[in-house]
Amino acid sequence: MADLSTLLVIPLVAVLAPLLSRGISRWLPVPIVVFELVLGIAMGPSMLNWAQPSPFASTLAELGLAMLFFVAGTEIQFAALTGRTGARAGLGWLVSLVAGVALGWLIAPGDSAIVLGVALSSTALGTLLPILRDAGELRTPFGFSVSAVGAVGEFGPLVAISVFLGSRDPGLATVILAVFAVIAALAVWWALKAPQGRLHAVVTSTLHTSGQFAMRVVLLILAVLVALSLFLGIDMLLGAFTAGIVWRLVMREAPEADREAVDSKVEAVAFGFLVPMFFVYTGVTFDLTALTSAPLLLVGVVIAMVALFVVRGLPSMLASPVGASGRERLPIALMGATGLPIIVAVTSIAVEKSLITSAFASVLVGAGMLSVLVFPLVAMSLRGERASVRAAIVEDVI
Repeated sequence: MADLSTLLVIPLVAVLAPLLSRGISRWLPVPIVVFELVLGIAMGPSMLNWAQPSPFASTLAELGLAMLFFVAGTEIQFAALTGRTGARAGLGWLVSLVAGVALGWLIAPGDSAIVLGVALSSTALGTLLPILRDAGELRTPFGFSVSAVGAVGEFGPLVAISVFLGSRDPGLATVILAVFAVIAALAVWWALKAPQGRLHAVVTSTLHTSGQFAMRVVLLILAVLVALSLFLGIDMLLGAFTAGIVWRLVMREAPEADREAVDSKVEAVAFGFLVPMFFVYTGVTFDLTALTSAPLLLVGVVIAMVALFVVRGLPSMLASPVGASGRERLPIALMGATGLPIIVAVTSIAVEKSLITSAFASVLVGAGMLSVLVFPLVAMSLRGERASVRAAIVEDVI
């Protein structure tokens, strides 16, 4: 019965979240993901206890997280990762990682410091790109800078998780990661060099039939690279992220109308089904009791959000466009400090390995939730795009 009630409550929350977000948008634009998390907490054991953790729901949530990173991979702007912008974004992430680990070492020396460093050095690329796109900023110098910051802020932590938080020692983990990189490079080479005309033709002919060849290929690429990641013992999100890159390259020369149609189908599966499962289930498993049992932990959430801005946001300004003023650099810092999915992923791994307590994980996840709620809104307001960011956050933020 617990599984049944959970499987009924999660879709209910997934429906209520966009309705509530839309309902209050005229007064306060709140990302849908925040409602998914908060309602999940309300329905979970910490409050109403209408939904409980279950193996089946956990599996669906894992699939949702994988799909979230697949979509992020498809939305990477490769042009943003080249030249000065890409190099400075990479340098900024390394500074963030070192600063985060150093801060973690002061709080809790050992593996816990790595957990905090990875969490604080992350950026929610999947959250930022829809906002940039709807605000008309995706192809501007500002948009390129944020895209570069987000890409390295999502890919870098995945590599760090695989090397430092996996089941193997870092040396062996690095070798295995190199093996995965070679295989991924071969997949990218195939996507770039192999003729894709026949594949595009089949995609076109099945777009509106029960064949749905494009979606089947998407799921196959995702399954193969995720399975490879699991087989090699590295984080599955790295495989999901790479799968998104490969699929984008496969479809790069397809007719624009077909690409848009397939993207719409992928987003329907991702944001209409699997991704909400992940965020709602994260709320259900959120340890609110541990957080509220000690008032200082609530203060810790705010402190952790400030730490996100200092550790991740300030180094992100290194990727600012040439000649950018302080007013233009601050929004990049705020966007770079927006993080949640990787924070959830890394804290889940750390709690499972007993590297941190569930209360500490709740502090970090709570800070991630606040960053998604506050930072993009302030950043785009500083850019003078209040109307655009309102629409982007209410309708598209994940």
